[in-house]
Amino acid sequence: MVDQIAHFLSGVPKELVTICIAMLPVSELRGAIPWALAPPPFGGGMTWSEAYSLAVFGNFIPVIPLLLFLEPASNRLRRYPVFDKFFEWLFTRTRRRGKIVERYEAIGLILFVAIPLPITGAWTGTVAAFIFGVRFWYALPAVVAGICIAGCVVTLASLGIISVFGITG
Repeated sequence: MVDQIAHFLSGVPKELVTICIAMLPVSELRGAIPWALAPPPFGGGMTWSEAYSLAVFGNFIPVIPLLLFLEPASNRLRRYPVFDKFFEWLFTRTRRRGKIVERYEAIGLILFVAIPLPITGAWTGTVAAFIFGVRFWYALPAVVAGICIAGCVVTLASLGIISVFGITG
């Protein structure tokens, strides 16, 4: 998936490709950082600090609009059956995965966003903040903190310092 996005953006500066990959709900940091760190022609060939900074920035870009406009947009779009069905699916899935946010609010939101697994991240975190009523000024720093932590985890994993099975010695 990330390869297809990067190929679509071929000819675009590698920094912008990294930001775009990080902005997308399917890839976020999990796709942007490994791509940015991979050597050309498979990736951007960036340093870890460039990859981390650009991916975190890109992942942050949709957060404020999502936190501010998810509720009014969903309320308006739910008038149409196809969108109502989509939002019902999205909200049900997020409620199931977001028990930690429901219980611990902002701290739970940090942890929810920080775990770089499928169905977690900034996009789903903003949906969870909306569903569980975490106010904007609590949700924003929590999502940003989660993005920063997830960026560290993904960067370290991508560099081979940690693996899926834990810290390697």
